[in-house]
Amino acid sequence: IVTRDDVEESLKGVWQYVKDEEQLLKDLHSQIEETEQRFSAKQAERDYWLEYKNVGSKIQAEKIMDLEKNIEQVKDNHQRSKEHYRNALKATKEEKDRLVEAHMKLCKEQAPENAIKYLDKNSRREVKENEWLKEEVKIYQKEVSDLKASIQLLEEENTNLVTKLIDTKLENLRV
Repeated sequence: IVTRDDVEESLKGVWQYVKDEEQLLKDLHSQIEETEQRFSAKQAERDYWLEYKNVGSKIQAEKIMDLEKNIEQVKDNHQRSKEHYRNALKATKEEKDRLVEAHMKLCKEQAPENAIKYLDKNSRREVKENEWLKEEVKIYQKEVSDLKASIQLLEEENTNLVTKLIDTKLENLRV
């Protein structure tokens, strides 16, 4: 038996879970923004070194190449992180939707039981009697269908006997 407090506690748990997931989403967005800022900083540094390279510094050319590799790695890491966070967000949303759906289904199943608990004694008795009457109607309907089938068989048998009787009387008349 699930009480109203249990349902409320379950709802609070689900809502807390949703809030936690939303906070996780905010954290993920902030991490993406931070990565984009680092990317912008690396891009600016790359531009600076490219300008320096064009001026003619051969010694710094290797540093520029390393920084370009670094930038590519940061881009790759950013893309992978972005994809990972997107997949994590999608999975989290699906899990949240599944949990909410399951909880709603449970609430719908428990709603009639909870409603009956809060009814007065006479109303509860009427509900039980109604359920009993429904069962009795099913039983009587089955008996009626059985009786109809028996009647059908008896009518067929009676028709056959009358036919035989008429045939016999016709035979006797001929004789």
